[in-house]
Amino acid sequence: MPSGRTRQFDADEALDRALAVFWLRGYEGATLPELTRAMGINRPSLYAAFGNKEQLFHKALERYQTGPMAFLTEALRLPTARAVVEAIFSGFVRMQRDCDKVRGCLVVSGALASSEEAEPVRRELAQLRQALVTAFRKRFERAVRDGDLPAGTDCATLARYIGTVLSGLAVQAASGATEKELRRVSALALQALPS
Repeated sequence: MPSGRTRQFDADEALDRALAVFWLRGYEGATLPELTRAMGINRPSLYAAFGNKEQLFHKALERYQTGPMAFLTEALRLPTARAVVEAIFSGFVRMQRDCDKVRGCLVVSGALASSEEAEPVRRELAQLRQALVTAFRKRFERAVRDGDLPAGTDCATLARYIGTVLSGLAVQAASGATEKELRRVSALALQALPS
């Protein structure tokens, strides 16, 4: 005989709904009542299935990275630095177009400003943004070794630049910039790539 009650909701679907709330409201702005309402569950079910709010946020963030932001991993595998950067920018713009209710980037806006209690979340998101810049730098260093980028390219600054443009696109998207406007900014940023 099974012990305890069986779960009466789809955990993946509930997590997707929690992700949408966090993406829209940020970590601190997302309240437990709003999360449980969106997820279609009560607090005890949330705690039993996902842990506390911070644990739920971590699970939603993982889902975000392997779902809407998966284009980054795919982009880094492309054969040239230019193709990588083009795919990063176009993937981000496509993500904005494909999302119904949320715009911007959870990793950028999730906890830029936060209270002392949310400081661990703010630090984690800052580390994720830095890890992305590090991944860009390593990819550009490989491009230099392969002769795809000129010798002497400042890969660290180029990576920081691409990360900064990507963050700026996120802020602009969250502020209502159109797909056309985001694509124009991306095209302009591509001109900074060394050739």
